[in-house]
Amino acid sequence: MTVHAPMSPSPTRGLHRAWLVAAVTMGALIAAAGFRSSTGALLEPLEADFGWSRATTSGAVSLNLVVYGLTAPFAAALMERFGVRRVVAASLALVALGSGLTLVMTQAWQLWVLWGFAVGIGTGSLALVFGAIVANRWFVAHRGLVVGVFSAASSTGQLVFLPAIAHLADGPGWRWAGGLVTAFALLLAPLVWLVMRDHPADLGTTPYGAPAGWTPPPAPPVERGAARVALGTLAESARSRTFWALFATFWICGWSTNGLIGTHFIPAAHDHGMPETTSASLLALIGVFDIVGTIASGWLTDRVDSRYLLFGYYFFRGLSLLFVPALLGPHVHPSLFLFVLFYGLDWVATVPPTVALCRQHFGVEKAGVVFGWVFASHMVGAGVAASFAGWVRQVNGDYFAAWMTAGGLCVAAAVVCLTIPRRPVEVAPAHEDAEVGDCVTDSM
Repeated sequence: MTVHAPMSPSPTRGLHRAWLVAAVTMGALIAAAGFRSSTGALLEPLEADFGWSRATTSGAVSLNLVVYGLTAPFAAALMERFGVRRVVAASLALVALGSGLTLVMTQAWQLWVLWGFAVGIGTGSLALVFGAIVANRWFVAHRGLVVGVFSAASSTGQLVFLPAIAHLADGPGWRWAGGLVTAFALLLAPLVWLVMRDHPADLGTTPYGAPAGWTPPPAPPVERGAARVALGTLAESARSRTFWALFATFWICGWSTNGLIGTHFIPAAHDHGMPETTSASLLALIGVFDIVGTIASGWLTDRVDSRYLLFGYYFFRGLSLLFVPALLGPHVHPSLFLFVLFYGLDWVATVPPTVALCRQHFGVEKAGVVFGWVFASHMVGAGVAASFAGWVRQVNGDYFAAWMTAGGLCVAAAVVCLTIPRRPVEVAPAHEDAEVGDCVTDSM
């Protein structure tokens, strides 16, 4: 592992390199989110072209979500061992390879391998810890602001890519949409390689806002093994009922967001006569409101008991899902727009209070890894939901049972949140709390 010697701050004339690194990081996070959100817009075009069932295409999406989630807790180990620059560039290349090869695939198993493993591993390496590592290494001043911007990347990616992908799939064809993803990843990979560096010291500079005489913090010893730490934390946390409550409720969160709405909202709306471009725009609009909801939820988490916030988020989300079948139709009525507004505000509002409960119950030092595993459950739940909803559509011819199941699960999650015991907030030094917050906020 590279050891960085103490150094004095370099001159700060012009734009600090940290902002260029942050811009490239944001681009990679937006791209990864866009790649993940594209699958919902491509289900029906693939089925029409190859004659595949909804269960087959949904299964590929499920594998993608599960692999993405399970990759996340170990992404830090890869970046510590091989460097952020190499891992991010390789991940973008892997996404481009997986998306590009779908243009010439002929069999369903190829879709599972390409969407499930190639794109799943590639995007999983660009999500949970990537933004946090960049913020921690490159910024001292405005670190919280930078992490907040990174946290909105999933919403921004959905907003940027979904309408374009849906338009291409509805017009020239789904291969043009897949080609857009491939081209963007290929263009971004060399840009990351040119701009990104693992540490500011690699360029003879210091993090943005570093005080005079600042020296790099000591790197964790390589013999600890990030993967071993992650697995050990999982084994220790699994003895706690609070961990399983957070694990189960976030599993349901993934079920009701990425798994159901993110994957099946577009085809479900199309079943009711709505054009795919319109439904894709509504899904992108959810991403716009998501940015507002995430910021507001973070503000509330500092002032309201996190258990009560989660109860409200899950309970009202469950009720809204029960009404979706009655809201969908060929046109966008005010009631459907109201659902989009509410669901956008609630989409990842569960993240700040869940993060806070991880910190309160498991301590500042372990909170990041604990939340990493809780986040993995989110994506596994999303994967199961994507397959379940596809199976329901194939068997019943509609999504009614899928909406009812998701609504009931969310109401159950609301009740589970109230079973989490109250625990006094652990007061930690400001710099420690900031670092843990950086580690976990990016995973949204």
